[in-house]
Amino acid sequence: MTKIENDRYLRALLRQPVDRTPVWLMRQAGRYLPEYRALRAEAGDFMTLCQNPELACEVTLQPLRRFELDAAILFSDILTIPDAMGLGLSFGAGEGPKFARTIQYQRDVDTLPVPDPEIELRYVMDAVRAIKRALVQRIPLIGFSGSPWTLATYMVEGGSSKQFSRIKQMMYREPQLLHGLLQKLADSVTLYLNAQIAAGADAVMIFDTWGGVLSHQDYQTFSLQYMTQIVQGISRQHEGRTIPVTLFTKGGGQWLELIAASGCDAIGLDWTTDIASARQRIGDKVALQGNMDPAVLHGDDAVVISHVQQILQQYGSGSGHVFNLGHGITPDIAPERVKTFVDAVHHFSEAYHQS
Repeated sequence: MTKIENDRYLRALLRQPVDRTPVWLMRQAGRYLPEYRALRAEAGDFMTLCQNPELACEVTLQPLRRFELDAAILFSDILTIPDAMGLGLSFGAGEGPKFARTIQYQRDVDTLPVPDPEIELRYVMDAVRAIKRALVQRIPLIGFSGSPWTLATYMVEGGSSKQFSRIKQMMYREPQLLHGLLQKLADSVTLYLNAQIAAGADAVMIFDTWGGVLSHQDYQTFSLQYMTQIVQGISRQHEGRTIPVTLFTKGGGQWLELIAASGCDAIGLDWTTDIASARQRIGDKVALQGNMDPAVLHGDDAVVISHVQQILQQYGSGSGHVFNLGHGITPDIAPERVKTFVDAVHHFSEAYHQS
């Protein structure tokens, strides 16, 4: 086993001692970087970037050249699995994702294939392998997937939604139909993440972007139970190294104890959850990732530094914290503010890790 030079991200997820708090950003490779926008324009569209392993590797590496980040994250999209299932994913200019076909009836679920990660999703695995080679063990690589519930919302609604009326109608009128879809997605996500680990991912994360639109009981029934199943099916040991798993439910701060019981190693927090109370509630069961509001990066350097210091103070001393935003960085953020953010986390966190 070749040791990763900077493994503080992995050690923090496993609540092992670190010299300073590791930091990375959700969507750190993306539209706020002019070099990304130039490459996307050259590629022609978003899916071409995702499906070309060489370009996906380049996009993944772009923020690492600018900022002293403690992890790289695979450049891809959460909707690769439904696309590989044959639903016809597309991204219009300035628009969100759309599917040519949606899931409405039992026959739609019955005929959905479970994609083979090394066949239908080979381009993702090739991107993981290319990125891993390019990183030359400098920092860890994060693999990821959308949660079954979040993927299902897009597959039933046909794209992004504000009301989630179609999938909630299915949930209350035909719950067994929805459970059948979610089970097929859980099987697919488990295969997908295990394939990413086999290809070189050092940690994996499940994005439950829309879990927060569910009620307390429905969250457990239609989202968390399937993520728990995936966590239990993930290969947690690979080539002598432990593979940490992070679950992130946007709007899920009220369910921290339930999420911690899933068997995951870390919970992602959005900015609506106080990180001090989160740590108090779950103790040392799992690590915490988060959770500065991405909009803070619109402020000047002093504002950014102040918020970084505040969150570090709220979490307190010791390991088990991965600094991140509470959701993805937005396209209108100046890269200079990101550098201020990353440098501030590293500088001011050292005092919280002195033995």
